[in-house]
Amino acid sequence: MDDEKKKNDKSAEKQNANSEEARNTNNIDNQNSDKQQENESIDKNKTQDNAKKSAIVLSARAKDIIEWIYCIVIAIVLAILIKYYIGTPTVVKMSSMYPTLEQSDRLILSRINKTLKKLPNRGDIITFEEPTKNTDLSEIDMENPVAKYENEPQGWWNKFVYYVLEINKTSYIKRVIGLPGEHVEIKDDKVYINGEELKEDYLNPSVKTPATGPYYDFVVPENCVFAMGDNRENSTDCREFGCVPLEKIESKVVLRFFPFNKFGKVK
Repeated sequence: MDDEKKKNDKSAEKQNANSEEARNTNNIDNQNSDKQQENESIDKNKTQDNAKKSAIVLSARAKDIIEWIYCIVIAIVLAILIKYYIGTPTVVKMSSMYPTLEQSDRLILSRINKTLKKLPNRGDIITFEEPTKNTDLSEIDMENPVAKYENEPQGWWNKFVYYVLEINKTSYIKRVIGLPGEHVEIKDDKVYINGEELKEDYLNPSVKTPATGPYYDFVVPENCVFAMGDNRENSTDCREFGCVPLEKIESKVVLRFFPFNKFGKVK
């Protein structure tokens, strides 16, 4: 009896021990599971945080790019507005104003008069859009000696490119000689305004003004000017195509900034 009892007690103790070990194992497993879930949760949070940080970085970069684009667009628009309404640099490409202006001279042009729709003064050096040259003398109207412009661009985009961006646009640079209502006459290689010889101190005394075209005796129409190059014998100007209307005058020369030894106002 005692032996059997002892066996039962030992068996009970062993079962208790096994049960306790099983509980401990379960607790360890549960702890490991909890720790694993915790680690997974931490990893998930880290992933989410990293994703948020990446999104913030991308958002900041996108914002910077958009701001740069805005700045560039604004700068381009301002540059176009300044060039069209206020002033712009240019380079002399022909010799029709020699010796006052020489090829490769760099100039500053003012467009304030154009913006204000104001006529230039006599003696001003201006730029204007190249007119259509008359080839048929029978079409010349001395009662209305205004230059013709027959190759006008069509469509708003073509007009923007031509008039604002000035792409594929040719301009002339000449000196204003006659003003609206004045009688201009070229004879004996000299210029007469309302019957009086025009004194042109900006020209060399040896310079002659031949009547190289059909427009040599006429009255300058309203809102137009008569202009010629200082290199009178080698200049395509209003003597050949007529007076320039106000709306085709682009700018006035105000300054030469290159070459540096000629820096200053152009007379």
